[in-house]
Amino acid sequence: MVSTNKLKSVDFYRKIPRDLTEASLSGAGLSIVAALAMVFLFGMELNNYLTVNTSTSVIVDNSSDGEFLRIDFNLSFPSLSCEFASVDVSDVLGTNRLNITKTIRKFSIDHDLKPTGSEFHSGPVLHHINHGDEVDEGSSEGSVSLKAHNFDQYTHQYPILVVNFYAPWCYWSNRLKPSWEKAAKIIRERYDPEIDGRILLAKVDCTEEGDLCRRYFLDQCFLTCNLISIGGTKWNHIQGYPSIRIFRKGSDLRDDHGHHDHESYYGDRDTDSLVKTMEGLVAPIAMESQRHALEHKPENATEHVKRPAPSAGGCRIEGYVRVKKVPGNLMISARSGAHSFDSTQMNLSHVISHFSFGMKVLPRVMSDVKRLIPHIGRSHDKLNGRSFINHRDVGANVTIEHYLQVVKTEVVTRRSSAEHKLIEEYEYTAHSSLAQTVYMPTAKFHFELSPMQVLITENPKSFSHFITNVCAIIGGVFTVAGILDSILHNTFRMMKKVELGKNF
Repeated sequence: MVSTNKLKSVDFYRKIPRDLTEASLSGAGLSIVAALAMVFLFGMELNNYLTVNTSTSVIVDNSSDGEFLRIDFNLSFPSLSCEFASVDVSDVLGTNRLNITKTIRKFSIDHDLKPTGSEFHSGPVLHHINHGDEVDEGSSEGSVSLKAHNFDQYTHQYPILVVNFYAPWCYWSNRLKPSWEKAAKIIRERYDPEIDGRILLAKVDCTEEGDLCRRYFLDQCFLTCNLISIGGTKWNHIQGYPSIRIFRKGSDLRDDHGHHDHESYYGDRDTDSLVKTMEGLVAPIAMESQRHALEHKPENATEHVKRPAPSAGGCRIEGYVRVKKVPGNLMISARSGAHSFDSTQMNLSHVISHFSFGMKVLPRVMSDVKRLIPHIGRSHDKLNGRSFINHRDVGANVTIEHYLQVVKTEVVTRRSSAEHKLIEEYEYTAHSSLAQTVYMPTAKFHFELSPMQVLITENPKSFSHFITNVCAIIGGVFTVAGILDSILHNTFRMMKKVELGKNF
């Protein structure tokens, strides 16, 4: 009994008998207000506890992805043939990679940017094309000069028609000329057009027969001339000389639009190589069937030097490249080690379907992070969907340049006293311009990475802090309400005493 009384003496919450308490209307009103205040403040505190709190800081880039950065892109060039389209990379450290093909895919596209067939394969790269030692002595020519009025006639007359599309000002055309004429003379002697009639070598001067070149290069897209229309603007686009095309009678017409189909020759240009290739084309064709095209392919000996020509005038280039994390350039242009290009007619207008830096972020991951940080990812693919068209109002030899400043953004969360990386992405700003140049027009993406990175850290709230705040809300509201009730109660008592005329 004594121990129980001692224990009761430490009771901080001693009870007042109910008979000694007095209820009041003001106290009831304050109790209701206090209860509502508690509920409101508790809801606010719970919402604050459930809301993700982040802090943003700028630190020196400590990337974990090494010294290289991946660039993904999907670009459409309505006026650049896949045959000559080249993807190059350079940087301030002296890196210079030309015509990257390993991680790049090309698709021929029409003027509506729609693919016209399967992937375009460039085939093995010939680092050196032999032109032979023949010298142009101005002797009689062996090849037939074709004009606009007789081109169709010859394509339908001979089972094999091999045409050299050239320009007199072109260095490579002049290198080819003596070998071509000598090879044409040999083939003419071995396969007389009047008696044998299985093959004929011809040529077209595109500086004189501009309409012919434009007509066939638009429909067939086999050399360099394209007439592309975007937004009502048309361009004549000569790309590369010389180009040797192989037409096959009967199999040179498509069913859809009646356009000519054909192959391109990419082999050596000396007389012996040309003659050997032509003989390989003729061998499967019997003399009695010279009026009918043979549908099967020629001998394998010629397969490595010829490939189907691009089926449309434009090219979609997609894929990725890995570059060093230093200022550099990604460039797309027409390039060939054995062709010349008329820079005044080149048009590098393009549409950017996708352009981004760093590893691809899964859409699900990005959407989850955006729920936490709404502004993240807005500049991850800033150029997507934009078009850069040269309407020729600034003249010829136009380079389209994009200046990109890249900043890495990293989002991390702290859970269980450890940091966990949620996402790592690269965002960039883009400024573009069209300017004339004395060099070959290109589409250039100049990128420069910032040495700093943005670090966004998720700061989780502890449950103990939440409970402490809830207790503070309940205790604080209860105490303040009690003080107000006491003030109101004493005030009313004083007012009643004054009314009864009592003095204190």
